[in-house]
Order: sequence, then C-alpha cells, then structure tokens
Amino acid sequence: MLDVAKSGKRIVAVGERGVVLFSDDVGATWQQASVPVSVTLTAVNFVDEKYGWVTGHSGVVLATSDGGGTWRLQLEGKRAADLWRAEASAGSKNDDDSDKRLQEAQRLVSDGPDKPFLDVHFFDRKRGFVIGAYGLIFATADGGETWSPWMDRLDNPKALHLNALAIQGQRILIVGEQGLLLQSVDGGKTFVRLSSPYPGSWFAVAALPDGKWLLAGLKGNIYTYSPAGFSQCEVPIPVTIGCLSLMHDGSVLALNQAGQALISRDSGGRWTSVSWPPGPPLTAVVELDGSRLLASSLRGVRELPFPK
Repeated sequence: MLDVAKSGKRIVAVGERGVVLFSDDVGATWQQASVPVSVTLTAVNFVDEKYGWVTGHSGVVLATSDGGGTWRLQLEGKRAADLWRAEASAGSKNDDDSDKRLQEAQRLVSDGPDKPFLDVHFFDRKRGFVIGAYGLIFATADGGETWSPWMDRLDNPKALHLNALAIQGQRILIVGEQGLLLQSVDGGKTFVRLSSPYPGSWFAVAALPDGKWLLAGLKGNIYTYSPAGFSQCEVPIPVTIGCLSLMHDGSVLALNQAGQALISRDSGGRWTSVSWPPGPPLTAVVELDGSRLLASSLRGVRELPFPK
C-alpha cells in the first residue's frame, strides 16, 4: 500500500494492482472498494468526507463521491497524451518553443499510456491538479470531468519527474528529481523555479503552520525553506526519506526507505529516531488519535503507537 488518507471518519488506503481499502472502524476491519483499474495506485486526496481522487500508473486518475467505496475513471494515459498534443498543436506558432512542445506531445502519444501520476491535490470539489513522471501536470476546474495540461507553465525543459507537492493557501511547492523545485504563489497560474540547496532528488514536501516548508530526499537530506532561504536540518540516519507528515500536535514524522521513522517537534530543526517495532518500509501515515497511527507499508497497513 502506497498512500493512506482520511475521508471524514473513514480511512482509505491505496496501492498496488488497483487495490483500494477502506475502514470505518479506525482500522479494526477493512473492505475492498470497487475500482475500475488494476494498475498501481500512488496517492489519494480527499477534500471532505465524500469527494476524493486517486492517481496511479498508466496516467490514471480516479474519483469517488461516496467516501471511497466506489471509484470511477476520469483520466488515463492515452487521453492525457491526446490532450497535450491537441493543446500543443493549437498553440503552435512555428517557433522553436512551440515546435519543441509539439514534438514532446507527439512523443508522449507514441510512448503510449505508460507514464505514472505520482501525487494529487484538490482545493475543493472542483479545482485540483495531478503531477507525475516526465514533468506531467494536468489540472481541472470541474471536478475532473475535463482536464488541461499545465506543462507549459513549468520551467522544466528536461521533463524531470515531479514527485510530490504541498499546499499553503494559494502557495504551491512541487518537488522533483535532480533538485527540481517549482513554486507558485497564485494557485498554479504561474510557477517559478527555485535554486535547490543540493543536487539530489526530492521525494517529500510538507507545509508547516508557521509558513515554512519542509523538503526531504536522498540520503536523509531534510531542509527547511522560507523567504530567508534554505537551511539544512540535523538528521541522525542518512537514509532516503519518502514521506513527511504533519501531526495534530505540530510535530512532523519522516518515513525512510529502511522502515524507520524520525520525528521533529521544532518545525524540522532537530530530528530524533522513533522507537517502533521492526517492519517493512512505511509509505504514508495518518493520525487516529493522540496515541495511535495507521501507516501504509510494503506489507499492507500497520497500526503503530504515536511517538512519545
């Protein structure tokens, strides 16, 4: 299972082979949702107790309006490629940039629906966007009934992977491979590229209540970002971090590829190891209450104690 989220009181987890599981009793029992695909599902996002979206491999985007019990297909890779080609063709002005965009769109069509979407965020029941490998980003203003490519809005000429995103109001921060950082302050209308403090890939980003951002990536690299710039955090374990999760008490959990967790109680300045029973790598986590967590992992869903 690769991601987990709350839909009101319900908990929904998504993962390999198109599996979506949901629990209405805080993880005591689980049911399998009705899903129209069998590809790996990578991320899930809910705006309320009913409406949510899931991204996956083969350019898949799924939507639910019943809290995750049933899902329907809204976008897949072939249609996404056709949308990109149509926009690139309509905007062609016979200049170098337009010709390059059209060539990229045609290559996407030729490749077929093999590109995964890796993260999703909806501001409300209508407005949202998805990001993924090879610089893919698509947005909707009608709840996913129609989608528009946003690749032209990004300064990403190498089509680097877009791995994760976080939101603070109308501010958006997208992180990707080879140090790629893209920021918007107007809800995605425009993006600017930031100079990364290290050359490695970023895999996780979190928005903090004080307005700062936390970013994490290869070999345990964690940085804070604010208008004052970037600051590297002290991390005791040099293992790649794949997830950053903000808890209700203001602490932040970082999950790494060795199945370990780190916690910071000072907005990322200092990190300490979490003492949990050994287990497989964790991919995401949600808070059940002040004493328990549920985490998706490479071996299903695990219940874990909240770090003291």
